[in-house]
Amino acid sequence: MLEIQQIIGGKFVAAKSGKTFDRIDPFTGKVATRAPASGLDDVKAAVAAASAAFPAWSRTGPAERRALLLKAADTLASKAGEFAKIMVDETGGTAPWAGFNTMLAAGILREAAAMVTQIQGEIIPSDKPGTLSMAVRQAAGVCLGIAPWNAPIILGTRAIAMAIACGNTVILKASEQCPGLHMLIGQALVEAGLPDGVINVISNAPEDAAAIVEALISSPEVKRVNFTGSTKVGRIIGELCGRHLKPALLELGGKAPMIVLDDADIDAAVNGAIFGSFANMGQICMSTERIIVDEKIADEFVAKLAARAAKLPAGDPRGHVVLGSLVSPQAAAKMEEFIADGIGKGAKLVTGGKRNGSVVEATLLDHVKPGMRSFEEESFGPVKPIIRVKDEEEAIRIANDTEYGLSSSVYSRDIQRAMAVAARIESGICHINGPTVHDEAQMPFGGVKGSGYGRFGGKAAISEFTDLRWITIEDPNQHYPF
Repeated sequence: MLEIQQIIGGKFVAAKSGKTFDRIDPFTGKVATRAPASGLDDVKAAVAAASAAFPAWSRTGPAERRALLLKAADTLASKAGEFAKIMVDETGGTAPWAGFNTMLAAGILREAAAMVTQIQGEIIPSDKPGTLSMAVRQAAGVCLGIAPWNAPIILGTRAIAMAIACGNTVILKASEQCPGLHMLIGQALVEAGLPDGVINVISNAPEDAAAIVEALISSPEVKRVNFTGSTKVGRIIGELCGRHLKPALLELGGKAPMIVLDDADIDAAVNGAIFGSFANMGQICMSTERIIVDEKIADEFVAKLAARAAKLPAGDPRGHVVLGSLVSPQAAAKMEEFIADGIGKGAKLVTGGKRNGSVVEATLLDHVKPGMRSFEEESFGPVKPIIRVKDEEEAIRIANDTEYGLSSSVYSRDIQRAMAVAARIESGICHINGPTVHDEAQMPFGGVKGSGYGRFGGKAAISEFTDLRWITIEDPNQHYPF
Protein backbone atom coordinates (compact mmCIF):
# COMPACT_ATOMS: atom_id res chain seq x y z
CA MET A 1 0.00 0.00 0.00
CA LEU A 2 1.21 3.48 -0.91
CA GLU A 3 0.69 6.22 1.70
CA ILE A 4 0.82 9.75 0.34
CA GLN A 5 0.59 13.34 1.52
CA GLN A 6 -0.74 16.51 -0.06
CA ILE A 7 1.44 19.27 -1.49
CA ILE A 8 0.59 22.72 -0.14
CA GLY A 9 3.03 25.63 -0.30
CA GLY A 10 5.93 23.35 -1.20
CA LYS A 11 5.38 21.12 1.85
CA PHE A 12 4.16 17.53 1.98
CA VAL A 13 1.37 17.52 4.54
CA ALA A 14 -1.51 15.44 5.85
CA ALA A 15 -5.09 16.68 5.89
CA LYS A 16 -5.58 19.10 8.76
CA SER A 17 -8.23 16.80 10.19
CA GLY A 18 -5.91 13.80 9.97
CA LYS A 19 -8.55 11.95 7.95
CA THR A 20 -7.62 9.64 5.07
CA PHE A 21 -9.38 7.55 2.45
CA ASP A 22 -8.38 4.38 0.64
CA ARG A 23 -8.24 3.79 -3.11
CA ILE A 24 -8.89 0.10 -3.84
CA ASP A 25 -7.06 -1.82 -6.59
CA PRO A 26 -9.92 -2.71 -8.98
CA PHE A 27 -8.32 -6.02 -9.99
CA THR A 28 -7.14 -7.42 -6.63
CA GLY A 29 -9.55 -5.66 -4.27
CA LYS A 30 -6.65 -4.67 -2.00
CA VAL A 31 -5.86 -1.16 -0.79
CA ALA A 32 -3.71 0.54 -3.42
CA THR A 33 -3.27 4.00 -1.90
CA ARG A 34 -4.09 5.73 1.37
CA ALA A 35 -4.44 9.47 0.79
CA PRO A 36 -5.35 12.58 2.78
CA ALA A 37 -9.07 13.37 2.86
CA SER A 38 -9.04 17.14 2.50
CA GLY A 39 -11.57 19.35 4.21
CA LEU A 40 -12.41 23.00 3.78
CA ASP A 41 -9.43 24.04 5.93
CA ASP A 42 -7.11 22.30 3.47
CA VAL A 43 -8.79 24.13 0.59
CA LYS A 44 -8.17 27.45 2.33
CA ALA A 45 -4.53 26.56 2.91
CA ALA A 46 -3.97 25.55 -0.73
CA VAL A 47 -5.66 28.70 -2.03
CA ALA A 48 -3.65 30.87 0.34
CA ALA A 49 -0.38 29.21 -0.71
CA ALA A 50 -1.11 29.62 -4.42
CA SER A 51 -2.26 33.20 -3.93
CA ALA A 52 0.85 34.13 -1.96
CA ALA A 53 3.13 32.66 -4.62
CA PHE A 54 1.41 34.38 -7.55
CA PRO A 55 2.94 37.90 -7.43
CA ALA A 56 6.53 36.67 -7.60
CA TRP A 57 5.87 33.83 -10.07
CA SER A 58 3.90 36.06 -12.46
CA ARG A 59 6.91 38.41 -12.61
CA THR A 60 9.40 35.59 -13.21
CA GLY A 61 11.07 35.93 -16.59
CA PRO A 62 10.35 33.49 -19.42
CA ALA A 63 13.86 32.03 -19.42
CA GLU A 64 13.56 30.97 -15.79
CA ARG A 65 10.06 29.57 -16.29
CA ARG A 66 11.26 27.65 -19.33
CA ALA A 67 14.23 26.18 -17.49
CA LEU A 68 12.11 25.01 -14.58
CA LEU A 69 9.46 23.44 -16.83
CA LEU A 70 12.12 21.62 -18.85
CA LYS A 71 13.68 20.31 -15.65
CA ALA A 72 10.22 19.25 -14.45
CA ALA A 73 9.73 17.33 -17.71
CA ASP A 74 12.97 15.43 -17.17
CA THR A 75 12.14 14.76 -13.53
CA LEU A 76 8.69 13.48 -14.40
CA ALA A 77 10.08 11.25 -17.17
CA SER A 78 12.61 9.77 -14.73
CA LYS A 79 9.73 8.51 -12.58
CA ALA A 80 8.26 6.30 -15.33
CA GLY A 81 8.70 3.17 -13.24
CA GLU A 82 6.93 4.69 -10.23
CA PHE A 83 4.10 5.95 -12.40
CA ALA A 84 3.66 2.50 -13.98
CA LYS A 85 3.38 0.69 -10.66
CA ILE A 86 0.93 3.17 -9.20
CA MET A 87 -1.20 3.20 -12.37
CA VAL A 88 -1.58 -0.57 -12.35
CA ASP A 89 -2.49 -0.54 -8.66
CA GLU A 90 -4.85 2.44 -8.67
CA THR A 91 -6.63 2.22 -12.03
CA GLY A 92 -6.01 -1.27 -13.48
CA GLY A 93 -4.24 0.25 -16.48
CA THR A 94 -1.31 -1.56 -18.07
CA ALA A 95 2.37 -0.66 -17.82
CA PRO A 96 2.62 0.26 -21.53
CA TRP A 97 -0.29 2.66 -21.08
CA ALA A 98 1.51 4.20 -18.11
CA GLY A 99 4.68 4.50 -20.18
CA PHE A 100 2.84 6.33 -22.95
CA ASN A 101 1.17 8.59 -20.37
CA THR A 102 4.52 9.49 -18.83
CA MET A 103 6.14 10.18 -22.22
CA LEU A 104 3.34 12.46 -23.40
CA ALA A 105 3.07 14.22 -20.03
CA ALA A 106 6.77 15.09 -20.22
CA GLY A 107 6.11 16.35 -23.75
CA ILE A 108 3.28 18.54 -22.46
CA LEU A 109 5.67 20.17 -19.99
CA ARG A 110 8.26 20.71 -22.74
CA GLU A 111 5.63 22.22 -25.03
CA ALA A 112 4.53 24.52 -22.20
CA ALA A 113 8.16 25.54 -21.75
CA ALA A 114 8.30 26.47 -25.44
CA MET A 115 5.22 28.68 -25.06
CA VAL A 116 6.63 31.07 -22.46
CA THR A 117 7.87 33.46 -25.18
CA GLN A 118 4.71 33.10 -27.26
CA ILE A 119 2.49 34.95 -24.76
CA GLN A 120 2.26 37.92 -27.02
CA GLY A 121 0.08 40.96 -27.62
CA GLU A 122 -0.21 43.50 -30.39
CA ILE A 123 -0.16 47.19 -31.19
CA ILE A 124 -3.60 48.38 -32.37
CA PRO A 125 -3.89 51.67 -34.28
CA SER A 126 -5.73 54.29 -32.24
CA ASP A 127 -7.90 57.14 -33.50
CA LYS A 128 -6.60 59.37 -30.72
CA PRO A 129 -3.51 61.34 -31.83
CA GLY A 130 -0.32 60.65 -29.94
CA THR A 131 -1.65 57.43 -28.39
CA LEU A 132 0.08 54.04 -28.33
CA SER A 133 -2.64 51.42 -27.88
CA MET A 134 -1.70 47.86 -26.89
CA ALA A 135 -3.41 44.53 -26.34
CA VAL A 136 -1.39 42.74 -23.65
CA ARG A 137 -1.75 39.23 -22.22
CA GLN A 138 -1.08 38.80 -18.52
CA ALA A 139 -1.28 35.91 -16.09
CA ALA A 140 -4.77 35.52 -14.65
CA GLY A 141 -3.94 34.44 -11.09
CA VAL A 142 -4.63 31.18 -9.26
CA CYS A 143 -5.84 28.42 -11.58
CA LEU A 144 -7.72 25.29 -10.51
CA GLY A 145 -7.19 22.07 -12.46
CA ILE A 146 -9.47 19.06 -11.96
CA ALA A 147 -8.21 15.95 -13.72
CA PRO A 148 -9.63 12.42 -14.18
CA TRP A 149 -8.24 8.91 -13.70
CA ASN A 150 -8.38 7.42 -17.20
CA ALA A 151 -5.25 9.02 -18.71
CA PRO A 152 -4.13 10.34 -15.36
CA ILE A 153 -0.55 11.40 -16.00
CA ILE A 154 -1.33 13.09 -19.30
CA LEU A 155 -4.47 14.83 -18.08
CA GLY A 156 -3.13 15.70 -14.65
CA THR A 157 -0.11 17.36 -16.26
CA ARG A 158 -2.23 19.05 -18.93
CA ALA A 159 -4.40 20.59 -16.19
CA ILE A 160 -1.47 22.60 -14.82
CA ALA A 161 1.35 22.92 -17.39
CA MET A 162 0.20 25.83 -19.56
CA ALA A 163 -1.26 27.64 -16.58
CA ILE A 164 2.17 27.62 -14.93
CA ALA A 165 3.94 28.55 -18.19
CA CYS A 166 1.69 31.62 -18.49
CA GLY A 167 2.76 32.84 -15.05
CA ASN A 168 -0.13 31.53 -12.97
CA THR A 169 0.02 29.43 -9.84
CA VAL A 170 -2.08 26.28 -9.66
CA ILE A 171 -4.04 23.91 -7.50
CA LEU A 172 -4.52 20.40 -8.86
CA LYS A 173 -7.45 18.54 -7.31
CA ALA A 174 -6.41 14.92 -7.56
CA SER A 175 -8.88 12.32 -8.76
CA GLU A 176 -10.26 10.10 -6.01
CA GLN A 177 -9.45 7.08 -8.21
CA CYS A 178 -5.74 7.92 -8.59
CA PRO A 179 -4.51 10.25 -5.85
CA GLY A 180 -1.06 8.66 -5.90
CA LEU A 181 -0.53 9.35 -9.59
CA HIS A 182 -1.62 12.96 -9.39
CA MET A 183 0.46 13.57 -6.27
CA LEU A 184 3.52 12.16 -8.05
CA ILE A 185 3.09 14.76 -10.82
CA GLY A 186 3.19 17.50 -8.19
CA GLN A 187 6.20 15.87 -6.55
CA ALA A 188 8.10 15.94 -9.84
CA LEU A 189 7.49 19.69 -10.19
CA VAL A 190 8.50 20.38 -6.58
CA GLU A 191 11.70 18.35 -7.03
CA ALA A 192 12.46 20.29 -10.21
CA GLY A 193 12.63 23.46 -8.13
CA LEU A 194 9.37 25.29 -8.75
CA PRO A 195 8.96 27.90 -6.01
CA ASP A 196 6.78 27.04 -3.03
CA GLY A 197 3.09 27.50 -3.79
CA VAL A 198 3.36 27.50 -7.58
CA ILE A 199 2.11 23.90 -7.64
CA ASN A 200 -0.29 22.60 -4.98
CA VAL A 201 -2.02 19.21 -5.05
CA ILE A 202 -4.85 18.21 -2.74
CA SER A 203 -6.84 14.99 -2.47
CA ASN A 204 -10.29 14.29 -1.08
CA ALA A 205 -12.52 11.37 -0.23
CA PRO A 206 -15.20 10.65 -2.87
CA GLU A 207 -18.04 11.68 -0.57
CA ASP A 208 -16.45 15.11 -0.05
CA ALA A 209 -15.83 15.91 -3.73
CA ALA A 210 -18.81 18.21 -4.27
CA ALA A 211 -18.07 20.36 -1.23
CA ILE A 212 -14.35 20.58 -2.01
CA VAL A 213 -14.92 21.58 -5.65
CA GLU A 214 -17.52 24.20 -4.73
CA ALA A 215 -15.20 25.68 -2.10
CA LEU A 216 -12.32 25.86 -4.58
CA ILE A 217 -14.36 27.46 -7.36
CA SER A 218 -16.03 29.96 -5.04
CA SER A 219 -12.72 31.14 -3.58
CA PRO A 220 -12.22 34.74 -4.81
CA GLU A 221 -8.50 34.09 -5.42
CA VAL A 222 -9.23 31.36 -7.98
CA LYS A 223 -9.48 33.05 -11.39
CA ARG A 224 -9.56 30.13 -13.87
CA VAL A 225 -10.96 26.60 -13.77
CA ASN A 226 -10.26 23.68 -16.07
CA PHE A 227 -11.99 20.33 -15.80
CA THR A 228 -11.62 17.09 -17.73
CA GLY A 229 -14.21 14.42 -17.03
CA SER A 230 -17.79 13.40 -17.64
CA THR A 231 -20.35 15.68 -19.26
CA LYS A 232 -22.63 15.18 -16.26
CA VAL A 233 -20.07 16.58 -13.82
CA GLY A 234 -18.87 19.12 -16.39
CA ARG A 235 -22.31 20.71 -16.45
CA ILE A 236 -22.14 21.13 -12.67
CA ILE A 237 -18.65 22.67 -12.92
CA GLY A 238 -19.82 25.01 -15.68
CA GLU A 239 -22.82 26.13 -13.64
CA LEU A 240 -20.64 26.81 -10.59
CA CYS A 241 -18.19 28.81 -12.67
CA GLY A 242 -21.04 30.77 -14.25
CA ARG A 243 -22.44 31.59 -10.85
CA HIS A 244 -19.08 33.06 -9.83
CA LEU A 245 -18.34 34.57 -13.28
CA LYS A 246 -15.16 32.56 -13.73
CA PRO A 247 -13.97 31.29 -17.14
CA ALA A 248 -13.98 27.50 -17.41
CA LEU A 249 -12.16 25.22 -19.84
CA LEU A 250 -14.19 22.00 -20.08
CA GLU A 251 -13.13 18.82 -21.90
CA LEU A 252 -15.92 16.31 -21.35
CA GLY A 253 -17.33 13.03 -22.59
CA GLY A 254 -17.39 11.67 -26.11
CA LYS A 255 -19.12 9.24 -28.43
CA ALA A 256 -16.52 9.39 -31.19
CA PRO A 257 -17.72 8.14 -34.58
CA MET A 258 -15.39 6.37 -36.99
CA ILE A 259 -16.86 6.49 -40.51
CA VAL A 260 -15.65 3.83 -42.96
CA LEU A 261 -16.75 4.87 -46.46
CA ASP A 262 -17.27 2.39 -49.28
CA ASP A 263 -13.93 3.29 -50.92
CA ALA A 264 -11.87 2.92 -47.72
CA ASP A 265 -8.75 0.81 -47.40
CA ILE A 266 -10.38 -1.86 -45.28
CA ASP A 267 -7.20 -3.19 -43.65
CA ALA A 268 -6.15 0.35 -42.71
CA ALA A 269 -9.60 1.01 -41.26
CA VAL A 270 -9.44 -2.20 -39.22
CA ASN A 271 -6.08 -1.10 -37.81
CA GLY A 272 -7.53 2.25 -36.79
CA ALA A 273 -10.65 0.69 -35.31
CA ILE A 274 -8.69 -1.80 -33.20
CA PHE A 275 -6.49 0.88 -31.68
CA GLY A 276 -9.19 3.53 -31.35
CA SER A 277 -11.66 1.13 -29.76
CA PHE A 278 -9.52 -0.85 -27.32
CA ALA A 279 -6.60 1.35 -26.21
CA ASN A 280 -6.80 1.51 -22.40
CA MET A 281 -9.85 -0.77 -22.57
CA GLY A 282 -11.85 1.97 -24.30
CA GLN A 283 -11.52 4.26 -21.29
CA ILE A 284 -10.41 7.33 -23.24
CA CYS A 285 -12.53 10.38 -24.02
CA MET A 286 -11.56 10.00 -27.71
CA SER A 287 -12.25 6.25 -27.84
CA THR A 288 -14.05 5.01 -30.94
CA GLU A 289 -17.58 4.66 -29.63
CA ARG A 290 -19.48 4.12 -32.88
CA ILE A 291 -18.03 2.27 -35.86
CA ILE A 292 -20.13 3.45 -38.81
CA VAL A 293 -19.47 1.39 -41.92
CA ASP A 294 -20.99 1.43 -45.40
CA GLU A 295 -23.07 -1.72 -45.90
CA LYS A 296 -21.36 -2.44 -49.24
CA ILE A 297 -18.08 -3.29 -47.47
CA ALA A 298 -19.43 -4.11 -44.00
CA ASP A 299 -19.21 -7.91 -44.18
CA GLU A 300 -15.51 -7.92 -45.06
CA PHE A 301 -14.72 -5.14 -42.59
CA VAL A 302 -16.56 -6.79 -39.68
CA ALA A 303 -14.99 -10.19 -40.36
CA LYS A 304 -11.47 -8.76 -40.33
CA LEU A 305 -12.16 -6.54 -37.31
CA ALA A 306 -13.64 -9.41 -35.31
CA ALA A 307 -10.68 -11.65 -36.11
CA ARG A 308 -8.25 -9.02 -34.85
CA ALA A 309 -10.27 -8.20 -31.73
CA ALA A 310 -10.57 -11.87 -30.79
CA LYS A 311 -6.78 -12.12 -30.54
CA LEU A 312 -6.37 -9.26 -28.04
CA PRO A 313 -5.30 -10.75 -24.69
CA ALA A 314 -7.23 -9.58 -21.63
CA GLY A 315 -6.53 -10.21 -17.94
CA ASP A 316 -4.29 -9.21 -15.06
CA PRO A 317 -2.84 -5.77 -15.91
CA ARG A 318 0.46 -6.91 -14.41
CA GLY A 319 0.77 -9.51 -17.17
CA HIS A 320 1.37 -9.29 -20.90
CA VAL A 321 -2.10 -8.16 -21.92
CA VAL A 322 -3.62 -5.48 -24.12
CA LEU A 323 -6.80 -5.17 -22.08
CA GLY A 324 -6.23 -4.95 -18.35
CA SER A 325 -8.73 -4.13 -15.63
CA LEU A 326 -11.47 -1.56 -15.95
CA VAL A 327 -11.40 1.14 -13.30
CA SER A 328 -13.90 -0.75 -11.13
CA PRO A 329 -15.99 -3.94 -11.05
CA GLN A 330 -19.02 -1.69 -11.48
CA ALA A 331 -17.65 -0.44 -14.81
CA ALA A 332 -17.25 -4.05 -15.92
CA ALA A 333 -20.82 -4.86 -14.87
CA LYS A 334 -22.02 -1.92 -17.00
CA MET A 335 -20.37 -3.56 -20.03
CA GLU A 336 -22.40 -6.72 -19.39
CA GLU A 337 -25.52 -4.57 -19.35
CA PHE A 338 -24.59 -3.01 -22.69
CA ILE A 339 -24.06 -6.45 -24.23
CA ALA A 340 -27.33 -7.88 -22.89
CA ASP A 341 -29.25 -4.79 -24.00
CA GLY A 342 -27.86 -4.96 -27.52
CA ILE A 343 -28.43 -8.68 -28.00
CA GLY A 344 -31.90 -8.41 -26.53
CA LYS A 345 -32.79 -5.75 -29.08
CA GLY A 346 -31.41 -7.54 -32.13
CA ALA A 347 -27.68 -6.81 -32.26
CA LYS A 348 -25.28 -9.64 -33.06
CA LEU A 349 -22.34 -10.46 -30.81
CA VAL A 350 -19.47 -11.10 -33.22
CA THR A 351 -16.61 -11.45 -30.74
CA GLY A 352 -15.88 -11.19 -27.03
CA GLY A 353 -18.61 -10.74 -24.48
CA LYS A 354 -16.99 -12.42 -21.47
CA ARG A 355 -16.26 -10.75 -18.15
CA ASN A 356 -13.95 -11.89 -15.35
CA GLY A 357 -14.25 -9.58 -12.35
CA SER A 358 -13.11 -6.16 -13.52
CA VAL A 359 -11.75 -7.48 -16.84
CA VAL A 360 -13.91 -7.50 -20.01
CA GLU A 361 -12.80 -8.93 -23.35
CA ALA A 362 -12.66 -6.86 -26.52
CA THR A 363 -16.30 -7.03 -27.62
CA LEU A 364 -18.03 -6.10 -30.87
CA LEU A 365 -21.78 -5.79 -31.41
CA ASP A 366 -22.89 -5.73 -35.07
CA HIS A 367 -26.16 -4.39 -36.51
CA VAL A 368 -26.56 -1.88 -33.67
CA LYS A 369 -29.58 0.41 -34.06
CA PRO A 370 -30.99 3.52 -32.38
CA GLY A 371 -32.60 2.67 -29.08
CA MET A 372 -29.79 0.38 -27.98
CA ARG A 373 -27.62 1.60 -25.11
CA SER A 374 -24.42 1.08 -27.10
CA PHE A 375 -25.81 3.38 -29.82
CA GLU A 376 -26.89 6.14 -27.44
CA GLU A 377 -24.59 6.12 -24.40
CA GLU A 378 -20.86 6.58 -23.91
CA SER A 379 -19.71 3.11 -22.87
CA PHE A 380 -16.23 4.07 -21.63
CA GLY A 381 -15.25 0.45 -21.97
CA PRO A 382 -14.33 -2.28 -24.49
CA VAL A 383 -17.84 -2.95 -25.86
CA LYS A 384 -18.09 -1.35 -29.30
CA PRO A 385 -21.09 -0.99 -31.62
CA ILE A 386 -20.93 -1.47 -35.39
CA ILE A 387 -23.58 0.49 -37.27
CA ARG A 388 -24.20 -0.33 -40.92
CA VAL A 389 -25.35 2.50 -43.19
CA LYS A 390 -26.49 2.64 -46.79
CA ASP A 391 -24.43 5.64 -47.91
CA GLU A 392 -22.30 8.64 -47.01
CA GLU A 393 -25.27 10.85 -46.09
CA GLU A 394 -26.60 8.34 -43.57
CA ALA A 395 -23.10 7.94 -42.13
CA ILE A 396 -22.83 11.68 -41.48
CA ARG A 397 -26.32 11.80 -39.98
CA ILE A 398 -25.53 8.93 -37.59
CA ALA A 399 -22.15 10.46 -36.68
CA ASN A 400 -23.87 13.69 -35.63
CA ASP A 401 -26.80 11.98 -33.89
CA THR A 402 -25.32 12.42 -30.41
CA GLU A 403 -25.01 15.06 -27.73
CA TYR A 404 -21.22 14.73 -27.88
CA GLY A 405 -18.66 16.24 -30.24
CA LEU A 406 -15.06 15.58 -29.22
CA SER A 407 -13.17 13.36 -31.68
CA SER A 408 -14.06 11.64 -34.97
CA SER A 409 -12.49 9.76 -37.85
CA VAL A 410 -13.12 9.20 -41.57
CA TYR A 411 -11.59 6.49 -43.76
CA SER A 412 -11.58 6.93 -47.54
CA ARG A 413 -9.07 6.64 -50.39
CA ASP A 414 -10.52 9.87 -51.83
CA ILE A 415 -9.03 12.64 -49.68
CA GLN A 416 -11.25 15.37 -51.13
CA ARG A 417 -14.31 13.28 -50.32
CA ALA A 418 -13.01 12.61 -46.82
CA MET A 419 -12.32 16.30 -46.26
CA ALA A 420 -15.87 17.16 -47.28
CA VAL A 421 -17.25 14.57 -44.85
CA ALA A 422 -14.93 15.77 -42.06
CA ALA A 423 -16.19 19.35 -42.55
CA ARG A 424 -19.74 18.18 -41.82
CA ILE A 425 -19.00 16.19 -38.68
CA GLU A 426 -19.82 18.10 -35.50
CA SER A 427 -16.65 17.55 -33.50
CA GLY A 428 -13.65 19.50 -32.26
CA ILE A 429 -11.25 16.92 -33.72
CA CYS A 430 -11.35 14.83 -36.89
CA HIS A 431 -8.69 12.47 -38.24
CA ILE A 432 -8.73 11.33 -41.87
CA ASN A 433 -7.41 7.78 -42.31
CA GLY A 434 -6.37 7.67 -38.67
CA PRO A 435 -7.97 6.48 -35.42
CA THR A 436 -10.15 8.67 -33.23
CA VAL A 437 -7.57 8.34 -30.44
CA HIS A 438 -4.62 10.67 -30.97
CA ASP A 439 -3.06 13.46 -28.94
CA GLU A 440 -0.07 15.77 -29.27
CA ALA A 441 0.95 18.45 -26.80
CA GLN A 442 0.99 21.26 -29.35
CA MET A 443 -2.43 20.64 -30.90
CA PRO A 444 -5.68 22.53 -30.04
CA PHE A 445 -7.52 19.84 -28.11
CA GLY A 446 -11.18 20.13 -27.19
CA GLY A 447 -14.76 19.53 -28.28
CA VAL A 448 -18.11 21.03 -29.12
CA LYS A 449 -21.69 20.35 -28.00
CA GLY A 450 -21.80 18.17 -24.88
CA SER A 451 -18.05 17.53 -25.08
CA GLY A 452 -17.35 20.99 -23.69
CA TYR A 453 -15.61 24.17 -24.83
CA GLY A 454 -12.21 25.79 -24.82
CA ARG A 455 -8.92 24.29 -26.00
CA PHE A 456 -5.91 22.75 -24.33
CA GLY A 457 -2.58 22.56 -26.15
CA GLY A 458 -0.02 24.87 -27.70
CA LYS A 459 -0.81 28.48 -28.56
CA ALA A 460 -4.56 27.85 -28.32
CA ALA A 461 -4.23 27.33 -24.56
CA ILE A 462 -2.55 30.68 -23.94
CA SER A 463 -5.87 32.52 -24.22
CA GLU A 464 -7.41 30.11 -21.68
CA PHE A 465 -4.90 30.99 -18.96
CA THR A 466 -4.32 34.71 -19.48
CA ASP A 467 -6.28 37.95 -19.38
CA LEU A 468 -6.21 40.13 -22.50
CA ARG A 469 -5.86 43.75 -21.40
CA TRP A 470 -6.07 47.03 -23.33
CA ILE A 471 -3.31 49.42 -22.23
CA THR A 472 -2.59 52.85 -23.68
CA ILE A 473 0.22 55.39 -23.43
CA GLU A 474 -1.24 58.81 -24.18
CA ASP A 475 -0.30 62.46 -24.62
CA PRO A 476 -0.69 63.98 -21.14
CA ASN A 477 -1.45 67.36 -22.70
CA GLN A 478 -4.16 66.19 -25.06
CA HIS A 479 -7.22 68.41 -25.63
CA TYR A 480 -10.60 67.53 -24.08
CA PRO A 481 -13.97 69.08 -25.04
CA PHE A 482 -14.59 70.39 -21.54
